[in-house]
Amino acid sequence: MTNQPIRHIKSEDSLDRFAREFLEVLLQDEACYLWNPAEPETEAYFERLEQNFSLLDSLDSEEIAPQAEKFYDCLHQCWESAEILQAKQSILQRFGHLVPCDWIDAIAEQAARLIAENLSPIERLVACVNPLLSNWGEEDLQVFARPLVYTMRGDNGVKVAPWDELSEIEKVRLTMKIAQEVLTELQQTNQ
Repeated sequence: MTNQPIRHIKSEDSLDRFAREFLEVLLQDEACYLWNPAEPETEAYFERLEQNFSLLDSLDSEEIAPQAEKFYDCLHQCWESAEILQAKQSILQRFGHLVPCDWIDAIAEQAARLIAENLSPIERLVACVNPLLSNWGEEDLQVFARPLVYTMRGDNGVKVAPWDELSEIEKVRLTMKIAQEVLTELQQTNQ
């Protein structure tokens, strides 16, 4: 009799059985995917696969095309919303302690709408913050946007202080800086 516990013997048996099954799977003959569509047996291979796909029998290409377009539109929207969410999370980590979160959400949503529009960088930045800073004129906002959009000498930094302690001008600068960061991130993910 061996001194090994029963549990250890059972685990050895299951390991042997697993190894045998694994080898069977690895060594079994399977049809390889035909990579060259010009080979004559490729057509037969694809016809066999399509026989298992009953949707093709019930729908013709005119019915499939609109459904496929809807599917791809849905995928595109999911991808875009993931990019927006990623940019929003990044900005929240960097600026969430400085600015109310609803401002960051509003900036990110507005930036996502404007990123595809054919606007100049200043127009895009001003349009991004305009709903939040509606008491400021567009020309005034452009003055704050210029140093962020165009490379200029000097510090483009913003004062780091709690939101309630910032002056109105400092709030505008911080909002512009956040909007510029969101737009930059979204442009980088779209490229």
